[in-house]
Amino acid sequence: MKDQKKAVLLALGAVACWSTVATAFKLSLDYFSPAQLLWVATLTSVTLLLGILTVQGRLSQLLPTLRRHPGFFILAGLMNPTLYYLVLFQAYDRLPAQQAQTLNYTWAITLTLLAVPFLGQSIRRQDWIAIALGYAGAMVIATRGNLLSLQFDDPIGVALALFSTFIWAGYWILNTRNQADPLLSLTLSFMLALPMITLATILLSDFHLVHWQGWLGAIYVGIFEMGIAFILWLMAMRYAENTARISNLIFISPFVSLIFLRFLVGEQIYPATLVGLVMIVVALLIQQIKSQHIELHK
Repeated sequence: MKDQKKAVLLALGAVACWSTVATAFKLSLDYFSPAQLLWVATLTSVTLLLGILTVQGRLSQLLPTLRRHPGFFILAGLMNPTLYYLVLFQAYDRLPAQQAQTLNYTWAITLTLLAVPFLGQSIRRQDWIAIALGYAGAMVIATRGNLLSLQFDDPIGVALALFSTFIWAGYWILNTRNQADPLLSLTLSFMLALPMITLATILLSDFHLVHWQGWLGAIYVGIFEMGIAFILWLMAMRYAENTARISNLIFISPFVSLIFLRFLVGEQIYPATLVGLVMIVVALLIQQIKSQHIELHK
């Protein structure tokens, strides 16, 4: 049954979760390497998701779902969480969180570009405007407003943040071919990703996880970023009478996140970050005008 008020409350719950994760990423990376953070967060998320499926009495559906499309779930797990979060956490490790987070918000613009070769979609005039405005905003953030100098504090960090948008957009394009239940799909992807992330941790880092602060942050990320936020958003979409109005609530998240970064992480928020973020959000809103693109969950 549709219930717009309930949908709004659920969506705001998801937005609240997403508004805190940039702070959790940055604080956790003071104690864990990107691979270590991802390993603990994924392990936490898998435990949470399996617990939810157990409570729902749907645990037995996992194996039949996997057998129908094993290759799909292996590839999905490789893309998200393995590659996406490894790259994203590396960006957060190198950049101020305000830069990494805001640059990552251009993923929906990246999706517009990738949808042309992979989904056969065309780019409308307003999409080109949104693409130009969105990436101009990204440049404002990356150069701290010094556009003409084209000097970046950390070019590799900026490249990683932007590259993560291609992985995330590719993951959603891959999911357009997935007809399985979203919760089952997420659980299978994360379960299959865990051995990959374990190997990545062996190769890129180690399992010397001695700091309780790192554990606390990684568990928080696993529960809220990789678990509860997704479930709340999925429920909000199901209850929504108007999905566009619900989807627009996501634009609250990066602004609230900057407040947390200022007071909990201690980052001084650059004026260029605010200007660039507004440009990106306006670009995303332009894209949504009579949009025929994929309906997204994040």
